[in-house]
Amino acid sequence: MSARHPIIVVTGSSGAGTTTVTRTFQQIFRREGISAAIVEGDSFHRYDRKEMRAKVQEAQESRHSTFSHFGPDANLFEELEDLFRSYGETGSGRSRKYLHDEKEAEPYGQEPGTFTPWETIEPDTDLLFYEGLHGCVRTDTVDIARHADLKIGVVPIVNLEWIQKIHRDRNLRGYSEEAIVDTILRRMPDYVKYICPQFSSTDVNFQRVPTVDTSNPFIARDIPTSDESMLVIRFTRPKGIDFPYLLSMLKDSFMTRPNTIVCPGDKMALAMQLIFTPMIWQLADRKKKAF
Repeated sequence: MSARHPIIVVTGSSGAGTTTVTRTFQQIFRREGISAAIVEGDSFHRYDRKEMRAKVQEAQESRHSTFSHFGPDANLFEELEDLFRSYGETGSGRSRKYLHDEKEAEPYGQEPGTFTPWETIEPDTDLLFYEGLHGCVRTDTVDIARHADLKIGVVPIVNLEWIQKIHRDRNLRGYSEEAIVDTILRRMPDYVKYICPQFSSTDVNFQRVPTVDTSNPFIARDIPTSDESMLVIRFTRPKGIDFPYLLSMLKDSFMTRPNTIVCPGDKMALAMQLIFTPMIWQLADRKKKAF
């Protein structure tokens, strides 16, 4: 953690909605005049798209059948921790971009699914913002969570997460249902070991819970919408959180525990604006005092 060079992380599994959270934070940064170095977790995968496909195929043919993007073998945990440590100490560090599609790849003259060269983060940013799978990972060799000043978890209940993955992989990527189920099963050990524990290290968790039947995610025709969901917001340290204000601003919300608010799913962006704007003010004030 660093008063002079704060780090905010948003962590969650694929399809959890972390990209939506990033857009909300970008709105806050623009409104508050904050210059943020934004880092995507995909940039710290170990293999590009073609290499990953080959590694998965190789794993399926061997005993290491649980190989996945969720685990350490497919990621650069040490390099990610080095970035967080370096940024906290100096306000800079090395990162790169993962080019997801042709639109992102065209300016670099590269193929989609590849990485740009490593570069030094531009100087004089106010904070570092990370969004990805592993912002709060702890293993025997790394402790990434300890470097972050504000840690946010975004996770739907697992059946909803599976529904989102099934629809995305089938409709956008053309995968068969059998292949999708195989992927879910293959990465489950890493999900349990490296993804779930992170949500015990976060300061705030957002969990979307459908209010429609998702008991068999493999036959669901549609992804439950935000209007068909409730949002569970849990604070690790509720001291200083103005719960009466939040309840008054988030219509139809209520508390289930002293540190937990439940509100309609379509209030997620508003809830984040209300919750995190004061927290960002506090980070900015602490930064100012540190200098």
